[in-house]
Amino acid sequence: MSLTHLNSEGNPSMVDVSEKAVTKRVAKARSIVVLGDEIMDLLQNDEIHTKKGPVFQTAVIAGVMAAKRTGELIPLCHPLGLENCQVEITVNEAREVVIVCTASVTGKTGIEMEALTGASVAALTIYDMCKAMSQHIIIKETRLVAKTGGKKDFLAEL
Repeated sequence: MSLTHLNSEGNPSMVDVSEKAVTKRVAKARSIVVLGDEIMDLLQNDEIHTKKGPVFQTAVIAGVMAAKRTGELIPLCHPLGLENCQVEITVNEAREVVIVCTASVTGKTGIEMEALTGASVAALTIYDMCKAMSQHIIIKETRLVAKTGGKKDFLAEL
């Protein structure tokens, strides 16, 4: 297996996508945040309100904004004009915050990094907005859940 972001001399290089076919690409990424009982006890109507504002609503906006700027944040990542980006935040039966970012584009490359960036930044935003209440917050998992379009599709076994 060869790394795609290295040229023939082994130096960092942006992948040349000029010969790739344009396809509809959709990726879904997930991050899980463990806030702990003290913070989760503040959950009312599917939201946690702090002096900084509504935590989950703010995290949704931050996730979408980050996904849109992925090409600026990650070296050698192609800038994409996202066609759609949705961030959903729920609480599972273990009282963990589950963030799912779904991003789509019609293009020659990408979309996994945008979905992963959106989920990650949403998780970091939740951490930032709740850190005054606890330093024991854990962002325990960020992963690609699914991808369609491009060379091959992917579906994680969860």
